[in-house]
Amino acid sequence: MLLGFKTELKINKQQKLLLAQHAGVARHAWNQGLALCEQVLIHNRTNPDDKIKFPTAIDLHKWLVAAVKSTHPWYYEVSKCAPQYALRHLSDAFKSFFKKVKGFPNFKKKGRHDSFTLDGTIHIDHKKVRVPIIGWLKTYELLPFGYKPKSVTISKQADRWFISWKIEVETSSSTSLTNHQNLKKQEFVGVDLGINHLAILSTGEIFDGAKSYKKYESKLGRMQYLNRHKKVGSNNYRKAKIQIARLHRKISNIRKDTLHKITTYISKNHAVIGIEDLNVSGMLANSKLSKAIADMGFYEFRRQLEYKTRLYASKLVIVDRFYPSSKTCSNCGEKKSSLLLSQRRFQCDNCGFECDRDLNAAINLSQEAARLVVLACGLDSADTSRWKQEEKADNC
Repeated sequence: MLLGFKTELKINKQQKLLLAQHAGVARHAWNQGLALCEQVLIHNRTNPDDKIKFPTAIDLHKWLVAAVKSTHPWYYEVSKCAPQYALRHLSDAFKSFFKKVKGFPNFKKKGRHDSFTLDGTIHIDHKKVRVPIIGWLKTYELLPFGYKPKSVTISKQADRWFISWKIEVETSSSTSLTNHQNLKKQEFVGVDLGINHLAILSTGEIFDGAKSYKKYESKLGRMQYLNRHKKVGSNNYRKAKIQIARLHRKISNIRKDTLHKITTYISKNHAVIGIEDLNVSGMLANSKLSKAIADMGFYEFRRQLEYKTRLYASKLVIVDRFYPSSKTCSNCGEKKSSLLLSQRRFQCDNCGFECDRDLNAAINLSQEAARLVVLACGLDSADTSRWKQEEKADNC
């Protein structure tokens, strides 16, 4: 299994300048290739009888060497891999656009998401890594020794540079559900995501979100307000932009740290995890709740669970988004016709069962995940009843 590793670089002024040159060349190659692709699309649209083949990554690189590098000698001051990978990423972006997975690629601007990729002879030592052209780059922490990555990506966040690559990690051997029961604290668990609390488990455990943006929203707004009249491009403007970027990075790091701790705990201690397939993009369309939903990081929560369950020999079950987990009684299975968002306590009209709304949804997700796993594995009804009895006993 491939996992990404990312760490901060400890570099001097000369290395910062060299990294910025590489990022600038990669950005220039991306913008030049994007401009050419736009011309091809416009030509094919206006001249349907005389269409031109859409350029691939190889075609873009040949055109760059012939037309762009000859007029820009500073291309030869950096590694040839920086513009090559930029055009590869551009080609992948257009493939995603044609498949209607992502939107149309945008032009890159200096200082925003600066990054580049290098390959070749890469050596990793205890606290330093050697990359082509640039040489040895020191880090603040020990690096995973014994790995030889084929390529590395160097990116910039605010005023700091980071390096990342992929490492091969051995996952735990896949075992049956019975073996999972002996290895994990809880066999089946349902996870309900919400705004008041980030995650509520069917076991009754509650995990609060970081809400880092809400905490620093006033400070961020104040910094952006004071920067409104500064002259664009001046030293004071650049200093203020760096301070704002640092605060954005701090907000993001706090949110990621909280999500990593919660998802690691859930993946390590539960064999089968049931989670709802939330329509996050649709939820963000709600103007009143979009800020709170984005601050929680629902998509990142699911993304981390997807690879951590494979890493810790667990199983993630995605329950259909139309499954009425909040409206269904977890005790008798009776379904309500309607349930307002303001009703935080679930009360069944059939059996009189009453509990917290989110906890009831988490229990339903756990039961639905157990049902889906049983159907997939083809287990008998005796095992199903045993798991339900153990789950009800744990919930009590």
